Amino acid sequence: MTDSIDKIVSLCKRRGFVYPGSEIYGGLANSWDYGPLGVELKNNIKQLWWKKFVHGRDDVVGIDAALIMNSKVWEASGHVATFSDPLVECVKCHSRFREDQLNGACEQCGGKVFTEAKQFNLMLKTFLGPAEGSENTVYFRPETAQAMFVDFKNVLDTSRKTIPFGIAQIGKAFRNEITPGNFIFRTREFEQMEIEYFIKKDTWQENFEHWRKEMLGWMEDVGIDLKHVHEIEIPAEDRAHYSKRTIDFEFDFPFGRKELYGLAYRTDFDLKNHENASGQNLKYREQGDNTSSGEEYWPHVIEPTWGVDRSLLAILCSAYDDTDSSRTVLKLSPKIAPYKAAVFPLMKNKPELVEAAKKVYTSLKKEFVVAWDDRGNVGKRYYSQDEIGTPYCITVDFQTLEDETVTIRDRDTTTQERIKISELDNFLRSKIRS
Repeated sequence: MTDSIDKIVSLCKRRGFVYPGSEIYGGLANSWDYGPLGVELKNNIKQLWWKKFVHGRDDVVGIDAALIMNSKVWEASGHVATFSDPLVECVKCHSRFREDQLNGACEQCGGKVFTEAKQFNLMLKTFLGPAEGSENTVYFRPETAQAMFVDFKNVLDTSRKTIPFGIAQIGKAFRNEITPGNFIFRTREFEQMEIEYFIKKDTWQENFEHWRKEMLGWMEDVGIDLKHVHEIEIPAEDRAHYSKRTIDFEFDFPFGRKELYGLAYRTDFDLKNHENASGQNLKYREQGDNTSSGEEYWPHVIEPTWGVDRSLLAILCSAYDDTDSSRTVLKLSPKIAPYKAAVFPLMKNKPELVEAAKKVYTSLKKEFVVAWDDRGNVGKRYYSQDEIGTPYCITVDFQTLEDETVTIRDRDTTTQERIKISELDNFLRSKIRS
């Protein structure tokens, strides 16, 4: 676990995890691009989440909704009226800040005099069509949740799910943050993994506890250090207006303890509001042999929310290890590591070794994302792969030519063992699935 965000930022740029956005033009404040390794890590996180919470369950289905929705959605949800932060401006240098995040002095010039706070709506606005006017105003979604409520009836009718069941989505959201920063922790463009889980009102407590445990289990699965995770019960005065109970999972980032994930009990606020605003029936009708009444009601909702970018950052912070002065290691779980293994010929100037190693590499590449590395000596290759989190390094040497075995080195322990080439597939599968 690193105590320096600068080390993470440096590694991410140097090794191709995350780059500054628009860098050749001087960049764009708090805009970041995911490089070759970063996009693999990010995709692995999302795929593992989908496998666990959608494919792995019979009571959750997925959707992928549009980024821009009818503006009436955001009026009904309360975002147009209430989705805002208190904005103040330094009188001396005119820098702007969230009032609730000030530490007494301006971060830019040290000034201590600020304007009176004004509410600043966080939604990013744009226009559809050739004219720019209020009638053509739309918003990039500030969250993924509302689409799942708006599509509730369609999902219900087409999936034939019964209460309790959930709708899941992974997607981009946009917020015109006043003070973004801390690398990829707070940005204006970010990605969420979210579930709206529809339940009967009187079961909310048991379902809330179920999802609390599921979220903790997820953190363990992806290698987030639970010693640095804290559950914070949000008091009523600080909860969102729709929430009856909210827990924030906070993480000890190098720049301080900050929110990582959230779990909220949204009651029936959203479906009720969208029904009232749209005039469409968004109630659920009980079905089945044991239900003769056909009771109709708005389901209540438990909402677990995961940030993709914050997940990736917390994983990197947890995995970073430079306690060995000779090397830096990213101890990423094999489940999400960008490369599952790297394949080396012992020497690149020996054609027979290169040819044999290429055969191993090509064979593994059919199922796994693997790296080929023949630069420098084997020791340097090991340390290079350690720094990007590759769990296993496979070396083809002269003994390989005799008995078709290879050396496998474990990233975390640096121990090596010989294994038959024919057993490599099963070896890697067992490590990825464990």
